[in-house]
This record gives sequence, structure tokens and C-alpha cells, in this order.
Amino acid sequence: MKIKSLIAGIVLIVVLGLGGFMYRNAVENSQRPVACPVNSLQCPDGTSVTHAVGTCEFPACPPPNVSLADIGIAFAIPEGFVAVANPDVTSVTAYESVNASTSASIIIRRFAINASSTALATIQQTAIGGASGMPVPITAYSSTVLGGKNHFTVVAIERFEGVVDTAYYLARGTDVLRFDAIDREVMNWTDANLDVSRLPANVALRKLLTTLEGG
Repeated sequence: MKIKSLIAGIVLIVVLGLGGFMYRNAVENSQRPVACPVNSLQCPDGTSVTHAVGTCEFPACPPPNVSLADIGIAFAIPEGFVAVANPDVTSVTAYESVNASTSASIIIRRFAINASSTALATIQQTAIGGASGMPVPITAYSSTVLGGKNHFTVVAIERFEGVVDTAYYLARGTDVLRFDAIDREVMNWTDANLDVSRLPANVALRKLLTTLEGG
């Protein structure tokens, strides 16, 4: 009987000791700061977010920042534009100006590059004039670099009855992203000297593309 009591006492002491050790370890670890590789994340619009205490995960960047995880890009929506319904099946997202004095849209599309094709061929196949329904001639192509890193093929898609549609194509490894700036009710759309880059949708889109991440 004494031996059983002695064994029971020893077991109790061991259990209490282990419990105390585990409790102290948990308390010490909970107070130990988490060392993260970086403490802040810069959003496309230039602002930053910090991770929560005890974790290295960052919250989503707040508006006007947008992240399209399915196509791997993020950007800041230009001021004065709001999201609207996609106009067609190739559209990923679309935005419309809320300024009553302008009629301007931004549409983002994605086209996969077939294994037997190229980025340029994909651009040529999808650069179709809205009025003619025909491929846009190569003379309507130009190029620019925005955001200091992304090289865009710029295509004058359409200038017809007050509508000016300019597409900025970004070639990636397996796909091509197309960003359309569509200005409507352009009074001098027939003017050969019209500076399209100064039209509202074009100005807004170029601003968006300077914030583009994941290109």
C-alpha cells in the first residue's frame, strides 16, 4: 500500500512538473515577437500596409487598390472611375467614369497564347476594328513603357463616329493582357492631329498602368 502511494505521488509530481513546464513555455513563446522578412507591404497606389501582431501575413490593400488573383495582377483604380459589369465574355473587369462631362471606359481583357503561336500573333488576331470588323493594320501599332518596367504594344483599335478606342497590350509568358481606353463623344475624332493620349480614358488608363504589378 505504501509502495502504491509512493508511485502515485511520484506520478503526480511528474505530471505537475510537466504541466508547469508546458505552461511556462507557452507563456514565453506567446510573448516572443515574430520575426518577419518584411514588416510592411507597398500597395500599387504607393501606400503601405503592415502585418498583424503575431503573424507575417498582410491584409489586402484597401481601395482604390485592386488585386485580380486569377490573372496575377494588381493596380490602383484611377480617381473618378468605378467598377461596372463586364461588356463581353473576354473581359476580366471594366470601369466607367462617373464624371458627367465625359464618357470614358477602361476594359481589361486576357487572351491565352496558343502553344503554336506567339504574343505578336495573338495581338494581331485580337486587334479587330469595331466598325470594320477587320484586323487593324500594322501601321496603327506603336509602343511605350509605363511604370518604368512594362513594355506595352499600343494599338489604335477604332476612331469612328466620336468613339476613340486605344488598346495597350502587355505580353507575358503564356498570355497577353489587353487594356482598352475607350473615349466617346469625342468632337474632333476625325482630326489627324488629335492627341489621343490626352483624352480622359487614355489619361486614366495610363495612370492605372503606371501602378500595375504582376505584368
